[in-house]
Amino acid sequence: MATPVSEKSGVKNLLRALHSRNYRLFVAGQSVSLVGTWMQQVAMSWLVYRLTNSAFLLGVIGFTSQIPTFFLAPVAGVLADRWNRRRLLILTQGCAMLQASVLAAAVFADMIQVWHLIALSVFLGVVNAFDIPIRQSFVVEMVNDREDLGNAIALNSSMVQGARLVGPTIAGLLVASVGEGVCFLVNAASYLAVLLALAAMKLGSSPNHGRPRRHVLHELREGVAYTFGFAPIRSILLLVSVISLTGMPYMVLAPVYAKQVLHGGAHTFGFLMTAAGCGALIGTVRLASRTSVLGLGKVVSIAPFLLAAGVVVFSLSTYLPLSLAALVLAGFGASTSVASSNTIVQTIVEEDKRGRVMSFFAMSFMGMVPFGSFCAGSLAGMIGTRNTLLLGASCCLAGAIVFALYLKKLRKLVRPIYIAKGIIREPGEAVVAEHLPPGGS
Repeated sequence: MATPVSEKSGVKNLLRALHSRNYRLFVAGQSVSLVGTWMQQVAMSWLVYRLTNSAFLLGVIGFTSQIPTFFLAPVAGVLADRWNRRRLLILTQGCAMLQASVLAAAVFADMIQVWHLIALSVFLGVVNAFDIPIRQSFVVEMVNDREDLGNAIALNSSMVQGARLVGPTIAGLLVASVGEGVCFLVNAASYLAVLLALAAMKLGSSPNHGRPRRHVLHELREGVAYTFGFAPIRSILLLVSVISLTGMPYMVLAPVYAKQVLHGGAHTFGFLMTAAGCGALIGTVRLASRTSVLGLGKVVSIAPFLLAAGVVVFSLSTYLPLSLAALVLAGFGASTSVASSNTIVQTIVEEDKRGRVMSFFAMSFMGMVPFGSFCAGSLAGMIGTRNTLLLGASCCLAGAIVFALYLKKLRKLVRPIYIAKGIIREPGEAVVAEHLPPGGS
């Protein structure tokens, strides 16, 4: 029998990636910036619905803010494997700060129109299309001990969800009292924290330094062949795509539920988003306490069931406490599934292709969300919000079942990589080369 290096988990392991100075700086800066990001997202959704009273336009805004990731992330992945990732992040964060500043100025000047929101959402979508895969692949450079990579990924997800717990509540209160513009202004200021953190890092030479560069299209094709030629990575990306397309749109339709079903206002919407963030935070903190990637495949297969169950209960509920509890479960399932998938992929990927693989992960996660948002907004107008959520939950459940059926085969393919990396110690067992992903060694 194979013997895992470590299967224990506990609170003492929760913050071990913070032993790395650069990662501590990253956490400090991102923690501030992400609160502002969630504040802007909630304020933007409420502003759109206040101006238009349209579930369809909520879907359009969600679509335009994230669709660039689907098309541009692969190019960003090539850049992440070619150029200095810290410099690229400083550029993307600066552009995001500019977008928030323009948005705040337009609201305060009382000049804001729906087309302005769409245009600014597209701009931010382009920025995020480059920022997400670069930031995901940069994590490995900030952690001194590669064994802490999984913990760093989970802590990064915990930061996002922790901010999601705080940001929507603050945004709901501010929108109800002083309007959306203040949320946009706070978000613009919050980017200073992450820019200062990136500038203060002390890094060695970039892992991309000195690597031979080939034509961008050649490296892109190489990334596609590597990513989709290995069944475990391909299967994980497909599952994440299904979750993002069919399971996540409950967030887009939350303003409709807050107003029409629960008969609340901006503060109710903020509470709903906070409940989902609370569940997501619990899920990622639980993952961060793990010391090994072993067993995450089972977690990836189970988590979508929890997401689907939460969405079903939320869609049927007309009672606020029950709706909040349902979103806690949905948030737990969604974040656990995505963070676990991220950890597995980053563990088995080859370093020289990390940026490109993470760009396809970004496509599967963020790139599919706009299609889900657009479809949800359109379907809600035709078959109703409740039926739209129930349909999405059913599709999410079907994807999880298919993945679970193939899990045993996927484990066999990943096993030689875990042995080669020392995650599993099994004396006397040779690593079968043909089981490695294309280009593996």
